[in-house]
Amino acid sequence: MEFQDIIYNKYNGRAKVTINRPNKLNAFTNQTLQEMIRALLDAMTDKDVGVVIITGAGDKAFCVGGDQSIREKGGYAASQTSAGGLEGLDNLPLANNHAYLLQLIRTIPKPVIAMVNGYAIGGGHVIHVVCDLSYASSTAKFGQAGPRVGSFDAGYGTAYLARVVGEKKAREIWYLCQQYPAEEALRMGLVNAVFVPEKLEEEVEKVCDTLISYSPTALTALKASFNADSESIWGIHTMAGVALNLYYGTDEAMEGRNAFMEKRKPDFGKFRK
Repeated sequence: MEFQDIIYNKYNGRAKVTINRPNKLNAFTNQTLQEMIRALLDAMTDKDVGVVIITGAGDKAFCVGGDQSIREKGGYAASQTSAGGLEGLDNLPLANNHAYLLQLIRTIPKPVIAMVNGYAIGGGHVIHVVCDLSYASSTAKFGQAGPRVGSFDAGYGTAYLARVVGEKKAREIWYLCQQYPAEEALRMGLVNAVFVPEKLEEEVEKVCDTLISYSPTALTALKASFNADSESIWGIHTMAGVALNLYYGTDEAMEGRNAFMEKRKPDFGKFRK
């Protein structure tokens, strides 16, 4: 398989998906999401793969969410190339492809590990949240940006996040749009462990070795059981996607996007009713 926005490797029972847009802090486009979906579907059906790793290229960012430079009124620009045989993905809004990716991470019957090597912000933060395990570099930073840039995630990014860190902390993360260093993320239960940058990949590989040595059927059953308790969030996430696509067509949403691109403070006061 050939990819433009990601690097996909399979080795020693692992499938590794690396978002390869370091010049954009690994912000994703529709093309990026479609390629990640293709890679995960391949990993899901490959019997030689026992664990999946998701990370970002470089040492500055895991992923900072959707690429604001291609966002316009009504949503994000469509991908410029084919989805590689995944019929219909080319025509889906970015929010729908992101939702499809999140649900795939949750339902692939193998552990998925987020290796967070830098900023995990916005939609990129949500990707790491839904992974089974998250391991971070000590230089990583976590947070949301939606209300500041005219966007939101009213599904997994909120409802499931609240199950991970608690209701009050989840509301703080979304309402205040602060950034949290790796050690604070560890204290709130947002990540499983923190390592110095030069040890992160080595430690994640050790976790992979452990997982691959265990019963794949037992791990699959455990993952399904954990997911069952929060599966209703998929319905919420689907409805939220409809709302988000409508919201992207408003002047309020564009004020957030334009202020971000122009590096100024947004003027949301005029939209308050």
